[in-house]
Amino acid sequence: MRILITNDDGINASGLKVLHQIATEIAGPDGEVWTVAPAFEQSGVAHCISYTHPFMVSEMGRRRYAAEGSPADCVMVGLHDVMKDNRPDLVLSGVNRGNNSAENALYSGTLGGALEAALQGLPAMALSQYYGPENRDLDDPFEAARQHGADVVRRVLKARLANPSAYQLFYNINFPPVSAKSVKGTRATPQGLRENTAFSVEPQLSPSGRRFFWIRGGDQRAPVAANSDAGVNLDGYISVTPMRADLTAPDALEALRGVLE
Repeated sequence: MRILITNDDGINASGLKVLHQIATEIAGPDGEVWTVAPAFEQSGVAHCISYTHPFMVSEMGRRRYAAEGSPADCVMVGLHDVMKDNRPDLVLSGVNRGNNSAENALYSGTLGGALEAALQGLPAMALSQYYGPENRDLDDPFEAARQHGADVVRRVLKARLANPSAYQLFYNINFPPVSAKSVKGTRATPQGLRENTAFSVEPQLSPSGRRFFWIRGGDQRAPVAANSDAGVNLDGYISVTPMRADLTAPDALEALRGVLE
């Protein structure tokens, strides 16, 4: 199997090394793992693409490239340049440092890379490691993802879910904020929502008196539906959420037609 990997934490991120290990195990001894990842951190860029300005790509080693762009840019470079003569069988993005459960999924560059692969017609998964008091001080905070990642990816691939939509399915996988031995299992879940918490901004003055803003995240342990991605993550389970790029709200569509038509 030929696998393309990317991330949003940057080419030198620890989580990308974990993902390379996972991908190498899945690809097998006769497979190939190719890396095209951002040269610098691109967290929070979602599905951003560098549409209005060009960017450079540097070869960092064998099958390893750094792009001055977003994760979605990296996937496009991988598919249409680096691997154009023999496209990958699978695209993996991550392993993100921090969760991309619930509303975080909408901001995530990690998911943006997987989403772009799905739009290009390829199987794709985004992998993220939830951080919390039970794992952030471990020698390897990524150990849940490192030890369980390959098995989860294999099981999702084996499922071969039917996809009646023209939009390709991709998968959001989040590993819980616990040690590897404390992982309780894996759950298929819907995307959740941390109610009454949201991203915000915090203004600060620079020494020159200019006003700047820092983006602040919401409480990552806020109450959330127990059967949702973040809910099962906080209960010690790996979550797998099937997604697609179609943003239509089907429950509202017929009601809106009744008003407009």
